[in-house]
Amino acid sequence: MFRSAMTQMPAPDDPLGPILNVPPPALTEAECLAAVAAHWGIDGRLEPLTSERDLNFRLRTGQGDFVLKVVNAAEDAGVTEFQTLALDHIAARDPGLPVPRAIRTRAGAASVLLEGGNRMRLLSWVEGVPMHRAAPSAALRRAMGTMAAGLTRALEGFDHPAARHVLQWDIKHASRLRPLLPAIADADLRALCTRWLDRFDTHVAPRLPGLPWQVVHADLNPHNVLTVPDDPARISGVLDFGDMVFTPRICDLAVAAAYQLDPADAESSIAQVAEGWASILPLSPDEAALLRDLTAIRMVTTLAITSHRAARQPGNAPYILRNFPGARAGLLALPCPD
Repeated sequence: MFRSAMTQMPAPDDPLGPILNVPPPALTEAECLAAVAAHWGIDGRLEPLTSERDLNFRLRTGQGDFVLKVVNAAEDAGVTEFQTLALDHIAARDPGLPVPRAIRTRAGAASVLLEGGNRMRLLSWVEGVPMHRAAPSAALRRAMGTMAAGLTRALEGFDHPAARHVLQWDIKHASRLRPLLPAIADADLRALCTRWLDRFDTHVAPRLPGLPWQVVHADLNPHNVLTVPDDPARISGVLDFGDMVFTPRICDLAVAAAYQLDPADAESSIAQVAEGWASILPLSPDEAALLRDLTAIRMVTTLAITSHRAARQPGNAPYILRNFPGARAGLLALPCPD
C-alpha cells in the first residue's frame, strides 16, 4: 500500500494557493521502490534529491540511473501530462538537446497514480555538475543564453490545455506578488521591490500582449542547469520542467539572465546572456527593450515568493531561500528607472 501525508497545509487565503505551499509527499523509500518494481519492472536503490514541492530520488540500477519523481497531490494531473508531452515534443524536435526523457511503464503509461493522489514518474538521468557550483564567466553566460534559446526553439509549436495554468513564478503574473511583500524583512529591499512592481504595472505589463508567446521552461536557475565537469563554460543538461507555462517568450531569457547577473557588472552580464540567446532566436525591438525590466521582475519574484514560503515552512527554509542572496544582490545592482 502506498500512502501520502501532508502537513503544514497553507491557510485557505494564502496568496500562493496550495501548490507552492504544501510540503512534498511523504512516502518511504521502500514504498517508492515497490511501486517502481511493480510498474516499471526495475529494481535499484534510491538517493534523495531536493525539490520545491515534489519527492525526488536518484534511482541507481543495473540498467543505468534514473530520476524518480513523486508528484505532489496538489498538482493537477493535466499539468503532469503537460510536462511529459513537452519532453516528448523536445525529443522529436531536437533530439540532441540534453534534457530528460520520460520513461513509460510496462503498460505504456507516462505516470502512475498512487493511493493518496500522488503521481509517480520515471525520467532518464542527465549527467553533469550543477551550474551553481561552476565559476561565473562571460562564456558561461553566453552558453546559458544559447541553451535557453535552443530549448525555447525546440518548444515552438507545442501547446496543451495545462500550459495556461496559473503559477506565481510566471513573470507575467508579477502584479499578484504585492500581498507577499510584507514577508521581506528588509524595509529598503521591500520598498525597492514595490517600485519595480509599480513600474511593471505601468510600463511593462501593457506591452506584454504584443510580444511573441509560447510554452517555455520558465525556471532556468543554476540548480536546474548542468555543466560539463572539466569545462564549466559548457552546459551539459537542463532539468526540472515543473514550472513550464505559456507566456511571453522573452520571459525565459529574463529568468536565465536573472540568475546569471553579476552585481559588479549587471548590464554587461545581462547583455552576455542575451547575446547567446540572439544567436539562436534574434530579439525583436520590443523584446530587447523589456529584457532589463523583466530580469529585475524575476528577481523581485524570487525575493517575494521565497520570503513568503520560508516564513510558512521554516523546516524547509534553507532550500527555499537558496536563491535569495543572489536575487537580492542582483536587484540592488539594477536601479529602478523613475
